[in-house]
Amino acid sequence: MIFKLKQILAVICFFAVLGLQAQQKRALTHADYDGWESVSSDNISTNGKWVGFQVNPQDGDGRLEIVSHGDAQKRYVINRADRWSFSNDNNFAVGRITAEKDVIKALKLKKTKADDMPKDSLFILNLANGNIEKLARVKSFSTPNKEASWLAVLFEKELPQKPAKREEGDTTKVAPVEKPKKTDGTTLIVRSFDGKTTYEYDRVKSYGFSETGTHMYYVKATEDTLKNAGVFILDLKSGVSQIIDVGKTDYMSVNISDSNKYLAYLTTEDSLKAKKPYYDLYLYDIAKATNQKIASKDTPGILKDGMISKSGRISFAADDSRLYFGTTNDYVSYEYEDDTTMLDEERVKLDIWGWQDAEIQPMQLRNRNRELNRSFLAAYNIKDRKVTQIADEKVSTVMYDNKAKHKLALGMDDSEYRREYSWNTQIGSDVYLVNVETGSKTLIQKALTGRPSLSPAGKYVYWYDGSERAWFIYDVATKAIKNITNALDVNVYNEQHDSPSLPGSYGAAGWMKDDKGFLVYDKYDIWKIDPTGKVEPQNITLGAGRAQNIEYRRQRLELEEDEGIDPASPLILTAFHEFNKKNGFSKGDINGKKAPEQIIFTDNRYLGLRKAENTNDLIVRRSTYQEYADVYATDMNMSKLTQLSFANPQQKEVNWGTVELVDYLANDGVLLQGLLFKPENFDPNKKYPMMVYFYERNSDGLHNYRAPAPSASTINIPYFVSNEYLVFVPDIKYDLGLPGPSAYNCIIPGVQSIVAKGFVDADNMAIQGQSWGGYQVAYLITRTNMFKAAGAGAPVVNMTSAYGGIRWGTGMSRMFQYEQTQSRIGGTLWEKPLYYLENSPLFFMDRVTTPVLIMHNDEDGAVPWYQGIEMFMALKRLNQPAWLLQYNGEDHNLVQRKNRKDLSIRLSQFFDHYLKGAPAPLWMTEGLPAVEKGRTLKYELEEDK
Repeated sequence: MIFKLKQILAVICFFAVLGLQAQQKRALTHADYDGWESVSSDNISTNGKWVGFQVNPQDGDGRLEIVSHGDAQKRYVINRADRWSFSNDNNFAVGRITAEKDVIKALKLKKTKADDMPKDSLFILNLANGNIEKLARVKSFSTPNKEASWLAVLFEKELPQKPAKREEGDTTKVAPVEKPKKTDGTTLIVRSFDGKTTYEYDRVKSYGFSETGTHMYYVKATEDTLKNAGVFILDLKSGVSQIIDVGKTDYMSVNISDSNKYLAYLTTEDSLKAKKPYYDLYLYDIAKATNQKIASKDTPGILKDGMISKSGRISFAADDSRLYFGTTNDYVSYEYEDDTTMLDEERVKLDIWGWQDAEIQPMQLRNRNRELNRSFLAAYNIKDRKVTQIADEKVSTVMYDNKAKHKLALGMDDSEYRREYSWNTQIGSDVYLVNVETGSKTLIQKALTGRPSLSPAGKYVYWYDGSERAWFIYDVATKAIKNITNALDVNVYNEQHDSPSLPGSYGAAGWMKDDKGFLVYDKYDIWKIDPTGKVEPQNITLGAGRAQNIEYRRQRLELEEDEGIDPASPLILTAFHEFNKKNGFSKGDINGKKAPEQIIFTDNRYLGLRKAENTNDLIVRRSTYQEYADVYATDMNMSKLTQLSFANPQQKEVNWGTVELVDYLANDGVLLQGLLFKPENFDPNKKYPMMVYFYERNSDGLHNYRAPAPSASTINIPYFVSNEYLVFVPDIKYDLGLPGPSAYNCIIPGVQSIVAKGFVDADNMAIQGQSWGGYQVAYLITRTNMFKAAGAGAPVVNMTSAYGGIRWGTGMSRMFQYEQTQSRIGGTLWEKPLYYLENSPLFFMDRVTTPVLIMHNDEDGAVPWYQGIEMFMALKRLNQPAWLLQYNGEDHNLVQRKNRKDLSIRLSQFFDHYLKGAPAPLWMTEGLPAVEKGRTLKYELEEDK
């Protein structure tokens, strides 16, 4: 009995100590952000033996870690390394090393010239022995995409030599240091990774390997004012470098065919200062060492009144039968001509908005450079030596397959519908099947609203049509269009779609080899559809997804699938449970003979699954709210996951938190879900202040890791949870025409369901949101006073004035947003004026009693800045506490880290004041007068003055 009592006491003490340790964990502070790490650029070698990844703090110097797969003790760490890769033979890793950020900052403070700033260096890591070779002052580097293991390194310009220092009294005449000749080229070294073979070239401007690394080209830059540039080719097997062309002004857009048979490039003999240089296209036969000009401005077949485009992509057909390039109009420059009799201030500068224009002026101005550089696809038939113009001003967009295997491509023309784009973003296009050998075009369908693609074998064109809510194919041989999903007894469109726009699809997994089947998703399962219609559609997951509320999706493991899905390859499926949010992988059967077999299925989020090219070794990321998404190594069975990265060990010292899934009913009785975040040392007997954040639906992100980070616009959930707040994130479903009431009907009952649990301080709750969330915040505080404070970032408060505004980031009119998409009104301002008024919080600002912190920046390209001003001025006029944070030069969400840190501090001070009774900072009590701008941030409190 005494022994058992001692055991009980020991257990009690043990848990008491654990509880004390949990209580003693410190809260997150704003100072934690900079050191919080993220893992990126994770990759696995083709033989599966090595895994590498970068670990970077939010602000500071990061590192590259490379770990031997199966031997976690063999780990190489290279500080400040990035842009890295494995050599194709898996024996080396190579990457860039940047200068220390503190050093860069110190030199910038000293106004150091750019040429004197530290330059990047290169590391070459021998994976067998860990030896590292470093090369200084590296401008760029490259390796072949496949097979060969060569390395090309282009160096920065050499620093100018300085005269040697002479001792005092030395009168010896010293020859002046010769100034280097002006050129934008520098030294290029091409070498094997082990350094046993090296080639060096000077004055190199650009370079590149062939796909398999048997050859590489390099372009020498012009020196001084001479036409002594040139393009050269290096045979990496023999080490012989050959001149392809020299003596012209410039060479560009060089490309080597995948077969290593041909090289193509553009060149010009016009002056580098020419306002409108003309370009010629050349083709070089590598084996025969012959070169010929194959196209220029006057070549028959080229675009009428056209010329070779500098912006066009140069590429070869897979069988080397054609060379694709771009043409453009021989345009007239509309820049002001030089006129020495006219002052610049005398020139008229205006934009004319014409009702008949296809695009409104802001969009034209945004797209001006794109239009000036527009190119139209053309092809040179290498055997027949003829040019065919494929695209033109009417059918300007022509898309051919990735490997350019097929003689057919797709052409798109939306000119007939483009004028509607200001209010209808789902305009159609006339779609054509284009013969790239002749340029002939066959109309497939007018006003097609989907995004058509060519099947891998080129037998079909396929697309999803939102208006029909179905998948369609066009049979190239029979020219017939067929709805291939109308026989399914399930929907292939997004059934949760709740806006006036056309619903999207659940997606497709792709085509089988030789176009023998097309894999389409419904909400849960995968269907294999025979495009010929001879075989009935087959549910290859046997309905297991729908039966278990699990969404199955094919996981692509091969880097290249240009031939389609190989039925002999394993079918790995992602699995996600719709309600409990479990996630994992299953093994499917492409023939649909057995249901998916579970491989791994846990309370985590899995992402970034990647397979080694030549083995069945895998890497994957796994997270929960408490666990960062580190890198794990495994195999196809996933029975064992070996952790390779260990980001953020400091988190164990912090009061972090937990998250749980909450079910509740909206006011209309619909079942919804939300996420409730609690402090790590949560006590159900205490009353906690609660923040409520929302933006449409977020519950699927239950197992997402959320890093402490300075805010771009919204509250940082880990920060507030760590500082003894509850945070609730409810889902919202919308009724058309009623975005504001929909938000109220979903958010408020969700909040009430959490309050009913008994641990919420209902007198100290707040809401915060950004953009669409900011709108909903503004709306809610006109309907309820249950929140003690509110934060609204970039809110639309007046739909009537915002409706006709411009999204300056794209130049688009905002009409589409209200009629079709997120605002969900479903009609024009004159068709549904009452909907615009009743959903606009501005007209009900006199009901607001909640103090509001607004953020709206003066270069917001998404929501008109004056919306935040309208809200602020209304509250100011009504004598309601409100503050408007306007970050100068910032867009919709903050980009500059200094501003993000500032907003984070102000958000926490604002909510701490209203929900925790903390003293108000001076920026809230005194404001920040314009005369003090830039001198102070006024974070301090009244008593600290």
